[in-house]
Amino acid sequence: MTWMILLTGSLVFLARVLDVTLGTIRTISIVQGRTLLAFMLGFVEVSVWLGVISAVIGQVQANPVLAVFYSLGFATGNVVGITIERRLAMGSIVIKIMARGSASELANRIRSMGFGVTEFQGSGMTGSVTELYIVCARRDFKDIMQEVRGIDPDIFFVTEPVGTLGSGKIPSTIESARWRHIFKKK
Repeated sequence: MTWMILLTGSLVFLARVLDVTLGTIRTISIVQGRTLLAFMLGFVEVSVWLGVISAVIGQVQANPVLAVFYSLGFATGNVVGITIERRLAMGSIVIKIMARGSASELANRIRSMGFGVTEFQGSGMTGSVTELYIVCARRDFKDIMQEVRGIDPDIFFVTEPVGTLGSGKIPSTIESARWRHIFKKK
């Protein structure tokens, strides 16, 4: 393998990581209804992809190792894209907490953190429960759950993505910090 093939393969790998990373984030943006972001990411993604594919197609038969670089770039781009998206934590979620005796304390603690909590009474498998609904930015999930587990380490909860927020009051924690959360250590 020559240095030129190795250099070309490395560039193909890096470009493929970039375009698949952008594609992963673009797909999540589409699901969340972020059309302008999806448009911009899609434009850059396809531009990079066209450059990569044009570099590889003409040479892959003579240098099959380029197909390996291409494939490794694709696989790595998926992992990098998911990692970056988790770091960005775009969008909002609903946290549903099923609590027994600690429900009141949990609701008060979450409210003191600045989040709205809606309480529902219900029956679980072994008796009465209070279900707490919290709508928050995905990036706030760990902070909320750290407080919740400090009160009740064995709490049962589920999360769901929020597709659209209604026209009612949006909690200030969701409106806050558009880009500074990128740098927040998770």
